[in-house]
Amino acid sequence: MDIDFPLVLTWAVLITGAIWLFDHLLLRPRRMRAADALAAGGTSSVDVEQTLKEPMPVEYARSFFPVLLLVLVLRSFLAEPYQIPSESMVPTLTVGDFILVNKFVYGIRLPVLGTKIIDVGEPQRGDVMVFVPPHDSRYFIKRVIGLPGDRIRYEDKALYINDVRASYEFIRQFREPLGFSGGHIAIREYEETIDGRSHTTYRYGFPESPKQWVVPEGAYFMMGDNRGKSEDSRAWKTLAGPTPFVPEENIVGKAVAIWVHKDPGWHWPTFARNQWFD
Repeated sequence: MDIDFPLVLTWAVLITGAIWLFDHLLLRPRRMRAADALAAGGTSSVDVEQTLKEPMPVEYARSFFPVLLLVLVLRSFLAEPYQIPSESMVPTLTVGDFILVNKFVYGIRLPVLGTKIIDVGEPQRGDVMVFVPPHDSRYFIKRVIGLPGDRIRYEDKALYINDVRASYEFIRQFREPLGFSGGHIAIREYEETIDGRSHTTYRYGFPESPKQWVVPEGAYFMMGDNRGKSEDSRAWKTLAGPTPFVPEENIVGKAVAIWVHKDPGWHWPTFARNQWFD
């Protein structure tokens, strides 16, 4: 079961803050008045200190609230770490990469709700973006291919944006094992250039029928760089029917760097893959 960490963190801040505020406004003044009365009556200082002592829930709330609030502000409005869980962005990102997501570059949003309250910028073609897809509650990471109003066509493994074919430069061909079957599949590696920005993509040999989409306002068309192993806008569906686009309110932020890598299992983290994205 996936845990909605932003929601849990928000509730933790609200609860600890409410306990702290309730104590500060109501309980603490009562304790101070009671302690003053005891001191005036000649009660020992030990009993006075015991009267002034905060209840355990209040003590914990006072300790954790500032820390939780700081974490909430940082990960909601500035930056958030994120781990790559799948092969959909290979070779740009591999399983085990930990990336840093800039949550400020596309505007400041309210935590949990995702409502934009301050407009800073908009996604651009070629950005590596973290978002929540229309059919799932988990974070996904793909590349921004289509902006609002764009006409996208994917035909013969090539990408067309507003009838302009992306530029491709062949790099190499290699073979990859097919699991336990003992067979192999041929993969062709290309440098794909869109709007002057280049990235590496993988093409697989299996056939794909041509498809075309028009991106509506307030939405984006997303694709993984590992075109044969990416569940992206080409295939997404929801209970309401086909909807291949990411709504603007589902955007989490822009991936800006790989800050550490750890292979699955008992492996030490490594900084060999550290890099910044444009």
